[in-house]
Amino acid sequence: MFIAKPGQEAELQEALARLQSASRKDAGCLEYTVFADGQRPGTFVLFEGWARHEDLEAHNEEDHVKDFVKRVQPLLAVPFSVTPITPLACYSQAP
Repeated sequence: MFIAKPGQEAELQEALARLQSASRKDAGCLEYTVFADGQRPGTFVLFEGWARHEDLEAHNEEDHVKDFVKRVQPLLAVPFSVTPITPLACYSQAP
């Protein structure tokens, strides 16, 4: 989650949009989409998916990612957080 400092919302959104465009070209990228929180202006969530864990690791070493992390630090109200998620398995139970 990315939360902009007051007055930095547009600049953060622009930086996230550039990161999204560049990251979608990275090897193994299945999904890389930034969402704006409709109830909390200046709050953004990034959803990403990778074909393999190694692809994610390589992505995190790309210059566009490293540059983004450095550039957005002063724009953020709090440090951004990353939460790995795993889809739940759906089980069908017979009656």
